[in-house]
Amino acid sequence: MRIDAHQHFWKIDRGDYGWITPELPALYRDFLPEHLKPSLDKHRLDGTIAVQAAPTLAETDYLLSLADADDSIVGVVGWLDLHDPNHRDHYRTRASHPKFVGFRIMIQEMPDASRILEPAFVEALRSYADEDVPVDLLLRWDQLEPLTRLLELVPNLRGVVDHLAKPVITEGRLEPWLSQMSEIAGHPGITCKLSGMVTEADHAAWKYDQFQPYVRHASELFGPDRVLFGSDWPVCLLAASYDQVVEAIERNLPEGWGEAERARLYGLNAKEFYKL
Repeated sequence: MRIDAHQHFWKIDRGDYGWITPELPALYRDFLPEHLKPSLDKHRLDGTIAVQAAPTLAETDYLLSLADADDSIVGVVGWLDLHDPNHRDHYRTRASHPKFVGFRIMIQEMPDASRILEPAFVEALRSYADEDVPVDLLLRWDQLEPLTRLLELVPNLRGVVDHLAKPVITEGRLEPWLSQMSEIAGHPGITCKLSGMVTEADHAAWKYDQFQPYVRHASELFGPDRVLFGSDWPVCLLAASYDQVVEAIERNLPEGWGEAERARLYGLNAKEFYKL
């Protein structure tokens, strides 16, 4: 099974996508499964993981309704606020759906990333880790230090770092991103999505070779069994087409990687991580 492990759908008039405004014309319209299908067919992808794009339970329910109607959506990563005392009830309600595969923590949106180290948050995450629930981790490179401390407190977490933690690709900067990602890769339950890179480069002037250090380092740190391909469509359209996103990864994978490693990157790892 070949899987795009990270993409989004939305319907603008639902009203919970405050970050998508008319000032982002490439994104300010509806993006639904029928719009993605040509790209999936072209790249022989059997299905996708639809990931939340709004911090609301209503949007998670909307994605699950799309998954009910479309077989190409093989899993939904929803939203959950672990600071909400009722998070466990919210989780149970969604976990009963056969295509609900986990939830995403939006560290990126926290004014202070150290909030993930608060005792109640850690205790909540430990409970999900004990149940082996897949957790997506959305954060920037400058928020990696609290994550390394969190993983010391929750060492058995089944987690995936979205978008390589958004390194500073525009400047070609590697440190401290590389050192911190090396620490994180030392936790066997943590994987990494090769996704979201084009929007971290200059949207109008990026070059394919800019991504090589990041793709190679992530691939080598986590190994072929712990990296997942994600297009980040349609957000990627701010800087690149779906085809260009695939090309950016293909051009920059480790030279020794063959069909076996690609099979894991393009689907097998996602199937195992999300327990499809």
